[in-house]
Amino acid sequence: MPFDAATQPLSQPRWPSLNAEEGDCWLRLTLDERPLIQVRLVPGDTVQVHVESLCPERPQQALWAACYWLLSRDPACQRLAWQLPQALPEALSSGLLVASDKPGLYLCERTLFWQLPQPWLGQLSTGAYPQQLQLSDGKRHPRRSPKPRGEVYRRFDARLGSWVSLRTLDIDRDLERFNRWQNNPRVEKFWQEGGSLAQHREYLAKLEADPHALTLIGSFDDQPFAYFEAYWAKEDRIAPFYPADDYDRGVHMLVGEENHRGPHKVASWLSALVHYLFLDDPRTQRVVAEPRADNGKMIGYMQDQCFHCEKEFDFPHKRAALMILGRERFFDRCKLA
Repeated sequence: MPFDAATQPLSQPRWPSLNAEEGDCWLRLTLDERPLIQVRLVPGDTVQVHVESLCPERPQQALWAACYWLLSRDPACQRLAWQLPQALPEALSSGLLVASDKPGLYLCERTLFWQLPQPWLGQLSTGAYPQQLQLSDGKRHPRRSPKPRGEVYRRFDARLGSWVSLRTLDIDRDLERFNRWQNNPRVEKFWQEGGSLAQHREYLAKLEADPHALTLIGSFDDQPFAYFEAYWAKEDRIAPFYPADDYDRGVHMLVGEENHRGPHKVASWLSALVHYLFLDDPRTQRVVAEPRADNGKMIGYMQDQCFHCEKEFDFPHKRAALMILGRERFFDRCKLA
């Protein structure tokens, strides 16, 4: 699995290979053929991890890498119990490890681990954007941060053996691809946005100028396959239909490439998309969506990823299902690998 253990936690990942040798009760990780960490494992509901050797130049990164490996290889594992001779302040302050009531025992919780913003996010984390409420079109909401540019999320999906990544849409680069996808009869049935290149340029330019919307391209192994719109629900047309919080995010989703359809691919990209939105602002407590109520296949896929259908309601152009996934539910039942 790829990981750069030499990269600092707030640095953009460079992703060389992390290699492992494993036995029934031990794990050894190396990076560029240099020893990183070796541990002895005691299986159980909580896996006990005893450190036998640890790279002294990069102990935080070595611990992170071992947690990543152990949690990624077994999505059912909820907790690791680390036996350490002394605490690592950086691991405790970041939430990678949590002190227990027993001396020398520290816990790595799956629900905390996957909320660490790096190295998944593509840009340096500077903390939550300061809050200032404002009015726009009669709606009171927080001022939104400037939109990112370029890659915003990247993760190796151990189940697929592929990279899943998200980048912001570039109109000149992506217009023809977006036009082809929207004119696919399968897509047009649900999106109803078929049209010419000129029409789609205008559509995307309007979204680019809209502070509440972010257009994204999803890729597997850097090959674009999907288009997503992420939006702040408080300013969106969905807001009157449920009690939207200030930092709720919503999504519209389109898979354009036929060879990337199917439940196993949806499980990968949908979890990545939701993961990104929860990491992008720690104040986001819910991700919502409003697929057409008759799109049973998509609704089923979303339910597989722990969304629940709150209700059905009527937009002017469609009957929609209100799908909601809470932050606590997502990380408590986190299936990331």
